[in-house]
Parts: sequence; C-alpha cells; structure tokens
Amino acid sequence: MDYSSGEESDISDSQIPEQEDKAYSELKSGKYKVKRSNGMYRCPFCLGKKKRDYHYKDLLQHSTGIGSSNRTAKVKANHLALSKYLDKYLTENANPSVESVSQNSSKTEQEELFVWPWMGILVNLLTEFNKDGKPVSVSGTKLKEQLSGFNPLKVHPQWSPMGPTGTAVVDFRKDWTGFKDALAFEKYFEARHLGKKDWNHKKHAAPDMYGWVARADDYESSGKVGEHLRRNGDLKSVSEISREENMKTKKLVANLASEIEVKNKHLHELEFKYNQTTMSLDKMMTDLKEMLHHAHNHSVNVIKENEKLREKLASKREELNFRFEELNNLVALTDTERKKLDDEKKKNAMISSSLELATMKQKEADERVSKLIEEHKREKDDSMKRVVELERELAAKQKLELEIEQLSGEIEVMKHMESEEDSIKKRMEEMQAELNEKIEEQQYLECLNSSLTSKHFESNTELQHARKQLIKGLRDILTDRTKIVIRRMGALDAKAFKDICKKKFPKEEADVKATLLCSEWEEHLKNPDWHPFKVITINDKEQEIIREDDEKLTSLKEQWGDVAYNAVKAALLELNEYNPSGRYVIPELWNLKEERKASIGEVIEYVLQQWKQNKRKRP
Repeated sequence: MDYSSGEESDISDSQIPEQEDKAYSELKSGKYKVKRSNGMYRCPFCLGKKKRDYHYKDLLQHSTGIGSSNRTAKVKANHLALSKYLDKYLTENANPSVESVSQNSSKTEQEELFVWPWMGILVNLLTEFNKDGKPVSVSGTKLKEQLSGFNPLKVHPQWSPMGPTGTAVVDFRKDWTGFKDALAFEKYFEARHLGKKDWNHKKHAAPDMYGWVARADDYESSGKVGEHLRRNGDLKSVSEISREENMKTKKLVANLASEIEVKNKHLHELEFKYNQTTMSLDKMMTDLKEMLHHAHNHSVNVIKENEKLREKLASKREELNFRFEELNNLVALTDTERKKLDDEKKKNAMISSSLELATMKQKEADERVSKLIEEHKREKDDSMKRVVELERELAAKQKLELEIEQLSGEIEVMKHMESEEDSIKKRMEEMQAELNEKIEEQQYLECLNSSLTSKHFESNTELQHARKQLIKGLRDILTDRTKIVIRRMGALDAKAFKDICKKKFPKEEADVKATLLCSEWEEHLKNPDWHPFKVITINDKEQEIIREDDEKLTSLKEQWGDVAYNAVKAALLELNEYNPSGRYVIPELWNLKEERKASIGEVIEYVLQQWKQNKRKRP
C-alpha cells in the first residue's frame, strides 16, 4: 500500500506518542513492507523521494535523523516508529560482522557471557631459566608475533610472587572484527585438540600451548588470570553488546543529523552574504562605467570646442595681417591722414599683440586642461582596476570559505563514524589534503587582499593630496557666488552672533560684543576635552548626536537663543565629522547648490565649464 506522511493533515506535538504507537502497530502487522527481496530496505513513509532503497544502517540513520529533526510532528512520529521497528525486529541485519559471527556460533552462544573487551586465555606456556637459574616466561611480544594471524592488540603473561604462572591473557579489538578474530583464535586451538575442553580433560598431557576465548567461568575463577580479567573487563552477552552498539549508533546519527543541519544553515547564510556582495559590486561596476563614459564624452566635447576656437583665432589673425598690409600700401596724402594712419597701425599692432598673448594663454590653458583630463582618466582607470581586483578577490575568498566549510563538515562527519574501511580512510585522507590546499589558498588570498588594501590606501592618500592641491590652487578663483566653493568645515557662523547682538545692544557695542562672544565659543570648540555627544543606534548602525542636556549648550540656548545654539551645534557636528581629533577648522571643496562635499571629478568639470564660458566672452 502506498503511503506518504504528507498526504494527510498534520498533528500536534502532544499527539506524537499516539501516532508513533499507531504507525508501529501497522509496521508489525505487515501493513507496510520494509525489507525487500533483494536484501535492501525501503522507507514506507518517504516513497516520493528520489532515494528509495537503503542498506540497513542507512535506513536506520535516515529514520533516526528525521525523528530528531525539526520536521512536522506526524513525519517525526512515523520515523520514530520505523526506528523502533528496525531495532526490535530487524536487528540481526544491522551489522554484517554480527551476521557472520552469528552464522558461526550457536543460539546458546548468543546468550553466553563473554569477557568484554574480547580477551583470550593461553595456558601451558613453557617456562625457561636464565643464566642465574631464575625462571623466565615467554615475552608478550614474542607471543603476539606467534598469534599475529588473529590480530591481537597485546599479550599479558601472568606472573606470581613465585615467578611466571605459565598463563597469559590476549587482548583483541573492541569491535565485531575483534570478536571474529577471538573466535578464530579459539577455533584454531580446538581444531588441534588444544582447546579449553582438551585442557580440562587431558590433564595437561600435551606439552603444547592451549588457548580459548575468556568467558564467565574464567572471569570468576581464582588465580592471576581471573584477577586480570576482573580488573580489565566485564561480563556481557553478544546481544547485550549489540544493543549497546545500536544505541551508540542511534545517538551518533542523531548528533550528526543535528550538526549537519547547523552546518547547512551556516552554509546558506554564507551563500546569501556572497550573493549580496556580488550584487553590490555589480552595481558599483555599472556606476563606474557610466561615470567613465560621461567623463570621456565631456573630454571629447572640450577638445572639439578648443579646435573651433583655434580656427577662429587663426581666421582673425589672417584678417588683421591682410588689413595691416593694406594700410602699409596706402599713401598718406596729408599730415592728418598720416597721423590717423599711424594711430590705426598702432591700434592694430596692439590688437595683434593681444591676440598673440591670448593665443599663448589659450595654449597654456589647453595643456593644463589636457593634463587634468589625462590625470582624471588615469585615476578613474586605476580605481576601476582596483575595484575589479577587489571584486574578484572577495568572490574567490567567499567561494573558498564555502568550500572549506563544506570539507570541514564532511571530515567531521567521517571522524564521528569511526569507520575501519580502507576506502573511507583513503577518502578522508584525500579530503584532508584537499582541505589543507584550500586553507593554503585562503592564506594566499588573504595576503593578496592585504596587498590590495595597502595599494587602495596609497591611492586614497594620493587623492587626498590632489584634493589639497586643488583647494590651494583654486582659493583665489572660487568665491561665494560660484557653484563650487571652498568651505571652512567647523567654522563658527559669525553673522549669527552679529544679528543677535544687534538686537540686544546699541550699534556701537554690537560688533564688539559679537566678536567677543564668537571668540569665546571658538575656544570652546577647539577644546578636545569638551565632547557633548552621545551614541545611539539607528538601523543597526551606531551614530553620534548632540547631547541636548549638555550644560554649556543649555546655558547658550537660554542666554542667546536658538540661532546661536544652532550655529554652535552645526560647527560641532562638522568638526566631529571632518576633524574629530584635531578640533580645528579645515578647508573643503563644497557643492553649494546641493549642500554636500564636492568630488574631484565635478570640481574639474566645473572649472572646465567656467574656462569655456570665459573663452566665449573674449573679443
């Protein structure tokens, strides 16, 4: 019967036990078929998934993981019932090693108590004597070499105060492979009539070494062997050990499922941040391309305009030369006419000289403009290259972080599984090597990013130096009436204090009072110990604002009013933004129309426009 946990309406968390019992009963009754004829298993509650057939361990991991996840209550209940059913009725298929062991041992052995961890017993060991006549037992290392076919971990010869006892305890691995080796060890001695029964019945007739797997009677026996077994092991049945291993596997699977879910969530967050950064950089690149296109068009227009002006000047010069030649060819008939002719010659000579001077000035201006345009273009190209490098670097770095995170997660999962298969070990070694390569690549990218950041800092320093040179060179050209001005950031508005004092004092005292008051507050502004700001958070970003309860500002507002208060407040905000450490006034290029800081590009563009307008106004 086809069934899907999503076809019916969901249940509440309080109904999970009831739904689990219901699904468990249906599984026991055979309503849903879990084990297939080909030895594979199928989840009856996930028939719509791409992966349908599982090995026993994979299906148990699947059901346990979903049962402990954040899925809907009904899905969790159904898969918890499946885990319970697999554990109780299909446990014999849980581990191939257990299955093979079970085929080689009888039903009574399944309930028989063994010493855990698996141990073997050796008796009738030969005792030798050294040169001093003292008894010497065979060493544990030599015995381990003799038993190497059974993969022992260690062999412990037993000693008493009188000397070697002729017995030894063999340690095997704490897993089903170790149990298999222990049984093979016992079968080896039994096949040669050197087993436990032979030892007990023949009364030590043979001189050879006897051996068997340690069980309950050995554990409870007196003597050094019994003491060693009780000190280093416990009594457990095979089914009990199998149940404990299954419980550990379930817990491990649940923990791994939870850890994988957390890793996946973190990976999704990294992917989201990566996509956001990529979109932001794409927009920045588009804006830069538009700005460069606009600057290029503007440069082309300036060059064309200069060509037109050169043509006009050349035409005017030719006209004057032609007129000058005509005047030279005229014959002066009278003194008056000669005088007029001389005056006209002088006038034309002065005009010609002025045109020559204007041509030279224009040529010099053209050269300066060309240099500015080239410099501006070079700076834009450098900025664009750095942005592209940073974009590639950031994208590669984030992609590498994603790969490292995924590899780390996969390696952690494989470490927890504690698998003994060579293919899994080999895969873990390959993944570890790949992870090391990714980490080295990340370190290289971080070094490269640091270098790019340093270059970006140097470029920014050069731009700041260029900005200072522009301010210095345009100080006498830009005025309060131009679009771009040089504004003194953090300067106190003296006009505000003059207007206040004119209202409160006689005309002859107002200017003096305003000057004193303005000087007093300029000193307050320069004082670095006075910091009337507080930090607030707006849209997850910290910002500094003026503290309205500051004693000095409150006194200023009460005594001189809102106009003086706002003037001081504006100067404080500008100083805190442009020079918080020095607390002195600094000049800045300012877009007066839009009330903001002007960029180098728009300053150069404005200067070029003014230069072109002045050229058109020339006679």
